[in-house]
Amino acid sequence: MTGRDRDWVFTGRARVFADDDINTDQIMPRRGFELPPEEQSALVLDSIRPGWAATVRSGDILVAGRRFGCGSSRPAPLVLARTGIAAVVAESLGDIFLRNAVAYAVPVLEAPGVLGAVSEGDELDVDIARGAVTNLTTGSAVSATPLPPMLLDTIAAGGVHALLRRDGYLAPIG
Repeated sequence: MTGRDRDWVFTGRARVFADDDINTDQIMPRRGFELPPEEQSALVLDSIRPGWAATVRSGDILVAGRRFGCGSSRPAPLVLARTGIAAVVAESLGDIFLRNAVAYAVPVLEAPGVLGAVSEGDELDVDIARGAVTNLTTGSAVSATPLPPMLLDTIAAGGVHALLRRDGYLAPIG
């Protein structure tokens, strides 16, 4: 199945971080990478909202301000996904965060104006292929730039490594 062949709508509860320039060090502090992967998610965004990760429900959608995920090349999208976050929608994304999100198969969307249309806890539909965010709680909608087919294909494959394995460029695992 290619990225164009599947449903790219994610429905979930909005978890809003309205500040701009939330960087990868704030998303996952260095000390978190000293922990086993299954324990890392407890520290996600802890420097901004202590204990926040424990409140995430599977399928929640993180909504953020401008330049979300700026900074270093830490695998911030991966640890966000491990908390249960289904997709990230931001006013804009840091370049490295966007690249890593696609590499780790984490759905993302840049949607300028999204913070004006979403509040914490609102129920959202996010369509990364069409570039649309619909607030099911209020009825408001925000247009966004859809992800191009190549990036959708990479996410659909399970990320860069899975895509390379699928297409024969990397040996199968096991």
